[in-house]
Amino acid sequence: MFRHRTALLLTVLIPALCGCHHIGPKTVAVDRYDYSAAIADSWKQQTLLNIVKLRYMDLPVFVDVASIVSGYSLQTGVSVGGTLSSSSGINGNFGSLGGQAVYTDRPTITYVPMTGEKFLRGLITPIDPKNIFFMLQSGYPADFLLGLTVESLNGVRNRSVNGGVLRDADPEFIQALELMREIQLAGAIGMRVEQARTNSSVAMVFFRDAEVATEILEKENEVRRLLKLTPGRQRFTLSYSPIRGGDGEFAVNSRSLLQIMQAFSSYIDVPEDHRRDQSAFPTQESTPPDSRPDPVRVHSGREKPTTAFAAVQYRDHWYWVENSDWRTKRALTAVMFFFTLTDTGSNEKLPLITIPAQ
Repeated sequence: MFRHRTALLLTVLIPALCGCHHIGPKTVAVDRYDYSAAIADSWKQQTLLNIVKLRYMDLPVFVDVASIVSGYSLQTGVSVGGTLSSSSGINGNFGSLGGQAVYTDRPTITYVPMTGEKFLRGLITPIDPKNIFFMLQSGYPADFLLGLTVESLNGVRNRSVNGGVLRDADPEFIQALELMREIQLAGAIGMRVEQARTNSSVAMVFFRDAEVATEILEKENEVRRLLKLTPGRQRFTLSYSPIRGGDGEFAVNSRSLLQIMQAFSSYIDVPEDHRRDQSAFPTQESTPPDSRPDPVRVHSGREKPTTAFAAVQYRDHWYWVENSDWRTKRALTAVMFFFTLTDTGSNEKLPLITIPAQ
C-alpha cells in the first residue's frame, strides 16, 4: 500500500515542480516599463540636480546608464525517501517527501561617467540654430523655445545672467517672440533646408505671405521691424552670430547646453540663509519670487515635497518642480531633449562602474 501511495505522489508532484515553464517572456512587459520609468526619473533628477549645482557654482557631473543586463534563474527539486520494515520490526513503515524551489533575480547595471574633450565640447558649443528651428517646425512654441535657447535674435538681446548681474530682455525681444508665436499658430512661418552650390546645406527661414490674413501680415512686418530684418523680405538665411546679420540674413546667437542650464538656474528660489551667506550665485533680483511672472520656477524647502515632478536634495534642502507647473516641466524636459541635439558622446575608453543589484 505504501509503495502505491508513494508512486501516486511522485506522479503528481514531479511534473508540478519540474515542469517546463519559461520565465523570460513573462518578465518583458514588467521589466521594460519598470526600467524605462526608473531611467526617466533618474534622468530628470540628474538634470535638475546639475541645474541646482550650477547656481551654487558647483561642478555638474553626468553619469549615463550604459547597459542593463537582467538575469533570472529558477531551480526546482524534489526528494523522496522511505523505509519498509519487516513484519517483526518495531519501527514500522516510514516515508518522507520534500521539494524546493529557488528563484533568483540578479540585474547588473553599468554606469559610464560622461567626461572627456568631446563631451565638454558638446556641452559648451552653441546649439545649431537649424536644430532650434526644426524644433519650432515640430510644434514647440516659439516664445518658449527661443526664450530658452537663444541669447539674441539679430542683435536683439534676451534675458541673461552674466557675472552675477541679471539683465532683463530687450522689450523688442519679448514683443517679437509673442508675435512669432501668433504667426506660428497661423502657419505663416516655416523653415526648409536647401542645397548650396558648395554642396553644403543652408537653412532658410521664410514668412508665408500668400493666403494669410491681413492681421498676420501686419504682425510679420512688425517682427521684421523689431528684429531689424530686411523689410518686405520673405526668405532669410539662418546663421549663427551674436551681432546683427546682413541683408537677407537671420542671425541667431544660440546658447550652449551649459548656458541653457545656467539660465534655468537663475529661476531657482534660493533659500534665504543661502542668500545671506552668499553660497549661491546671486542674480540681484529686484522683486521677490512670489511676485515675479517667471516662465519657469524651481522651489526650495527643508521638507521633501509630496507632489513633485522631479525633486532632488542638495545642501540640506530640497529643490523641486511642482507636478502642476506644466511650464517648468516642459522646460526641464526640453533641457533633457537638448542633450540629444548636442554631440556629447565619447569614443574614448572611459572607466565603467558596474554595480550588481542583488
